[in-house]
Amino acid sequence: MPLEDFIPLEGQRRIAQAITEAERRTSGEICVHATPHCSGETLPQAEAVFNAKGLFRTRRRNAVLIYIAYRDRKVAILGDEGINRQVPEGFWDEALQLLTYHLKRHSPVEGICAAVALIGDQLKDLFPADREDINELSNEVSYED
Repeated sequence: MPLEDFIPLEGQRRIAQAITEAERRTSGEICVHATPHCSGETLPQAEAVFNAKGLFRTRRRNAVLIYIAYRDRKVAILGDEGINRQVPEGFWDEALQLLTYHLKRHSPVEGICAAVALIGDQLKDLFPADREDINELSNEVSYED
């Protein structure tokens, strides 16, 4: 099942643009990964993707993964240790609620873009952009079936 069954190409472009915009204000990195199915518990699967994609290798340990198993209706948002030490209690739950709200209304692009913007707003305060910042991770939606 291709990614386009969940997020059309134009939606993928909008998400990549939302990530680009959010990352202009922060040294943090935001990644979105979609898959149709998640066998077992969501968090270990999301952690496996986080590790397989090397999100823990960012210079400041400030990457975030938005993981969506859309057929199984499972989501997770993971921040690396640099972020998790600093985000306020309940922040990831807030981002998950925003994403889930839109997913339940069959608006995945709007939900992902809204979650990216919320995460970007938090990261700009914790990890402001600087002159030496480079885009360490792809802004494109990654996918596996």
